[in-house]
Amino acid sequence: MACHESSSGTSPTEAGAIDPVSNAATPVVVVLGDSLTAGPGLSRAEAYPALLQERARAAGYPHRIVNAGVSGDTTTDAVNRFEQALVADTRVLVVALGANDGLRGQSTEIVAANLRRIIERAQSRGIRVLLCGMDTPPTHGWDYSLRFHNVFPDLARELDVPLMPFLLTGVFGDERLNLPDRFHPNAAGMRVIANEMWPYLEPLLKATS
Repeated sequence: MACHESSSGTSPTEAGAIDPVSNAATPVVVVLGDSLTAGPGLSRAEAYPALLQERARAAGYPHRIVNAGVSGDTTTDAVNRFEQALVADTRVLVVALGANDGLRGQSTEIVAANLRRIIERAQSRGIRVLLCGMDTPPTHGWDYSLRFHNVFPDLARELDVPLMPFLLTGVFGDERLNLPDRFHPNAAGMRVIANEMWPYLEPLLKATS
């Protein structure tokens, strides 16, 4: 598990600033996340949303992928900036949140309620959602870690959205793929995240092209 602690006021920007000209007719993917998405210590082009943008372009999808990751964000923070994070013609929302809630021992009921609110608000607008699972270390006890883990698959079933089981699959715990803080992915780790997420994201791109 992993994340962040310093909050930044970073506003959502296009992943990697690949296409500086916004076109409202272009379908948009917004990646709503925390520092694991924002990529502290990395350039915007090295964070996984920019790498997903490269994959999408190479595969012929027209989507513009927006990195709406803010370091230190909890699920409550993300609920509060939901409207700000969405941009014109958002078709897909990637929800990659929860790491900071887990580290702080936030009630799993609150985490679930916040994620449910985000997903339902997106669905009410016809936006497809990809939920990314998160785990948390047993700092607050194994029972808490298990309940926290279960929030994500339970919500995915309840709200009928695809689930990437764990955002940090293949990255967490591998010092070669993380910054010296051992929490945040380095550029190589971000590439692993993008590769792992792509099979879950591509069907949504296909459905919204």
